[in-house]
Amino acid sequence: MRKLAVLSLHTSPLAQPGTGDGGGMNVYVRELSTALARAGVASEVFTRAASRDVPESVEVEPGLVVHYVDAGPRRPVEKSLLHLLVDEFADGVERRLESLASRGGPPVDALHANYWLSGVAGHTLKHRLGLPLVSTFHTLDRVKAEVSAEDVDTTDPGRRARCEAEVIGCSDAVLASCSVEVDQLVGLYGADRSRVEVIAPGVDPAFFSPGDRSQARRAVGVSADGPLLLFVGRIQPLKGADVAVDCLAVLDEMGVRGSRLVLVGGPSGPLGSAELAALESRVDALGLAGRVHLVPPRPHELLSAYYRAADCCLVPSRSESFGLVALEAAACGTPVVASAVGGLTTLVEDAVTGYLVETGGAVAFASRVAEVWADPARARAMGQASAERARSYTWPVAAARLRRLYAELTDRSLVDCS
Repeated sequence: MRKLAVLSLHTSPLAQPGTGDGGGMNVYVRELSTALARAGVASEVFTRAASRDVPESVEVEPGLVVHYVDAGPRRPVEKSLLHLLVDEFADGVERRLESLASRGGPPVDALHANYWLSGVAGHTLKHRLGLPLVSTFHTLDRVKAEVSAEDVDTTDPGRRARCEAEVIGCSDAVLASCSVEVDQLVGLYGADRSRVEVIAPGVDPAFFSPGDRSQARRAVGVSADGPLLLFVGRIQPLKGADVAVDCLAVLDEMGVRGSRLVLVGGPSGPLGSAELAALESRVDALGLAGRVHLVPPRPHELLSAYYRAADCCLVPSRSESFGLVALEAAACGTPVVASAVGGLTTLVEDAVTGYLVETGGAVAFASRVAEVWADPARARAMGQASAERARSYTWPVAAARLRRLYAELTDRSLVDCS
């Protein structure tokens, strides 16, 4: 394996996570591509130029270059309309690859598409260039549709699911973050189980590891007094920031007083701004002003201080293919109370590293948080168990497995979807 073309159409891996459509996928593409480059697999990452200010290319480090491809206007485009730009994006990637080859660079050996939009472009490029296609979906339409309709294309509600099914059928390998996602791919999309590979995302232990809580609170500007809840994620209905706010109010009703909540993230998606406004109104209505701290998105490597500062991290997502926030918090030794959905059920070991909440909303979350705070010794044990378990999830481990997979794919016949 000499070189990989990584497709990330709708969001740049260099964009600030927690803003716009930037989130765990940005971290995934950047960190995995970095780990691959350091393992000897050069990565050319292609993303749509969504601003007039971006350059043609950015060399992040030796072996990792991010290319900005013109597809549509050089400004943000509503996510529901990006499918109209996929063909133009694929054309631009092909031209850029031809340009790189004309300068004497090594040829690309495989395509790795991230999210369904990139998958459609990858499907096209696979047949044009005769390259194996690896696809990572990050979220699946038929899973999200059960809990949220915020990203539904009103002109053609079935478009995304159909495209996902076509890409899955043509991919030489589909990457799943956990066994739950494998079952979803097979059960909801008819994926060939033999072509689905479980390769979990990771954390960088240089940043995400246990540390002193008091020092962390000083670093993020939070008082050392009282228990601290943390929510990290984009402000959109799917992520459940409203549940975190309500949880704080329920704790008061239970007599567990003096707690505070820090929410780190910004509005995302078509309902993000309305969700943030509703969240701020709810904080005021519940009399929680001064105890709920809304923090704008922070650089990814700085999130570790927030995780260390917290006594408990809430992940009340209504759907989650993996749950990188839960893993990062665990790596920092912070107990996690999370929804029992998707990949979170594989990351959180109930009553050992934290708690999984099946149903019950804010009341159920508050009950579990109260249990964490009622027994400091047990909370410390949960944090230690979390950090120990998280050590097996690192980006170099994921990169090593992917490097072997890419090499195998170059020796196989391409999957024919005709």
